[in-house]
Amino acid sequence: MLYYILQIIVFQVVFLLVYDVFLKRETFFNYNRIYLIVTAILSFVIPFIKLDTIKAVAPKDFVIVLPEVIIGNPITTVTDLDKQVALEAGIVLDEPSVPIWQIIFWTGMVLASLFFLFKLLKLYWLKSNNPKRWDGNILIVKLLKSSAAFSFFNTVFLGEKISKSEQPTILKHELVHVKQWHSLDLLVFEVMRILLWFNPLVYMYQSRIKTLHEFIADETAVKQNGKISYYNQLLNQVFETNNFSFTNTFFKKSLIKKRIAMLQKSKSKKVALIKYALLIPLVFAMLIYTSAEVKAQEPEVEEITEVIEIQEIDEKVLIEKYYKQMKVYQKADEFSKIMEMTDFNILKFRMSLDEFARLKAFTKITFIDRIEPKLENGKATDNEKEIYKKFTSNNENYLEYIERTKTEEYGRKWETRTEGSTLKLYVKDLKNKTKSEEERLKKKIDLMLNDSYWDSILISDGNQSSRIEMNDVSGNTKTVTEVEEVQVKNIKKSIEVPYAVIENPPTFSECKDLVSSKEKRKCTSNKVAMFVNKNFNTDLATQLGLEGRQRISVFFKIDKKGNVISVGARAPHPALEEEAKRVMKLLPQFIPGTQKGKPVVVPYSLPILFQVAPDKKEKN
Repeated sequence: MLYYILQIIVFQVVFLLVYDVFLKRETFFNYNRIYLIVTAILSFVIPFIKLDTIKAVAPKDFVIVLPEVIIGNPITTVTDLDKQVALEAGIVLDEPSVPIWQIIFWTGMVLASLFFLFKLLKLYWLKSNNPKRWDGNILIVKLLKSSAAFSFFNTVFLGEKISKSEQPTILKHELVHVKQWHSLDLLVFEVMRILLWFNPLVYMYQSRIKTLHEFIADETAVKQNGKISYYNQLLNQVFETNNFSFTNTFFKKSLIKKRIAMLQKSKSKKVALIKYALLIPLVFAMLIYTSAEVKAQEPEVEEITEVIEIQEIDEKVLIEKYYKQMKVYQKADEFSKIMEMTDFNILKFRMSLDEFARLKAFTKITFIDRIEPKLENGKATDNEKEIYKKFTSNNENYLEYIERTKTEEYGRKWETRTEGSTLKLYVKDLKNKTKSEEERLKKKIDLMLNDSYWDSILISDGNQSSRIEMNDVSGNTKTVTEVEEVQVKNIKKSIEVPYAVIENPPTFSECKDLVSSKEKRKCTSNKVAMFVNKNFNTDLATQLGLEGRQRISVFFKIDKKGNVISVGARAPHPALEEEAKRVMKLLPQFIPGTQKGKPVVVPYSLPILFQVAPDKKEKN
């Protein structure tokens, strides 16, 4: 919400700046009126618009979540479940409190609504407690002991102290407001004032539209009465008025000078209308900004900015936000959702601030919170003490993390963390590789050529990256000394299609004879679950001393040939991650998925619930 509000404010600043610099002094009052109303509404609407033509440049990475696979010994008793919650949480979890800014925001909105209602009631009171008469479809209310003059929709309020000679001119002025529905404009801004009561730009918008209303009415009225007579009526009044922000008031001190100056101003030349064309590139630029928020999938050369984006809230608040959210999931025994929150692109060179905060929260809830009670009770193992010390002593903030990622040491560590079937290579400058870096690249190419497990190499210097695909390398029988002749082409990537919309999804060979796509999907999901149950080493529970529910999230893709590639996993224990990846790599070859008759790559996510009942005999 904060980001949405920030976008509204920024867009309104730009729109008002264009108005004040280029349009405010022109006499195209009706065009200016349209500009202010349209841009005010656009500032609320544009943040929600995502143009498909622009989003197509940066498609979102869809991952299909298969049904959860349950393995191990089921936990059936309430006591075991309570023990698991205690084991995972370590403390009693509370529901997250409402942020203070939300309390202030909604309180202000309620107060603004009540104030608006009060003004409406006051207006109704004036209408009910003063003499009135109908003139056609216009209701004229005579304000006793007043010299005020204003209108609201089809009701015109005229003070009895206004001389009879001046009343016709003022009435004509107010009738312009009525006929052109100026009150509707002001009500639009009243609603905006309620929604964004703290935003001064809305008040500036309303002030400018009210000024334009007076210019429009003056322009019509002065034609019938003459300028000198009209000036005298403006200057000779007592200036008594009721202050309603949604009514059009004839007498207002702050506007008199501007109205007279505008009446004396010569008409703008029609060529000045071209200024309104500024709105077209302005809106288009805003649409590009709001539509292109999603980055492209693994681009051939990815530019990575080192400038930290302006964040809605600071780092500590962001960590606390995700920590509380994870605690709620933990209490509800929905650990797969926690894993999804930390489901980052494992090939990325560095994390964003949002990912950094999520990881910090995950570390706290997974390790620190679980070990802390054991330390207090003196039941923590030496290994747990080391883990606790490691994570609690790490006070690195995001700025420090960014600086650390610029070092060669970090780059080399990133290179060693190979995931799935992608090799990594860190270089100091992607466009100007050193001789030793070229040699290391040749070795990795040779490894890819001679080991069918590897299918690509990701090269990065931290600021940009490129990928070499196996299919782009010719001469796969060449040795290391012949690598110079290997042609590497960064051409097109394999297309990835969401499982939910794919015409023919990847299918287990046993399911190929089923008729409908729905049946094939269900059959394949069941076969994957059966395969994992059969091949997962459940003895790991005893070896690792695990109890309760252990959540494992597995990520993989099925390529154009039906092979399982790019396998990754997240689990509370590294051994569980390795076992999960081992099992997924054993999956038999699928019948590849197709879209419009062509094979495509399909990404998957598989949650695994490893249930380990406590060994009661051992405890007794």
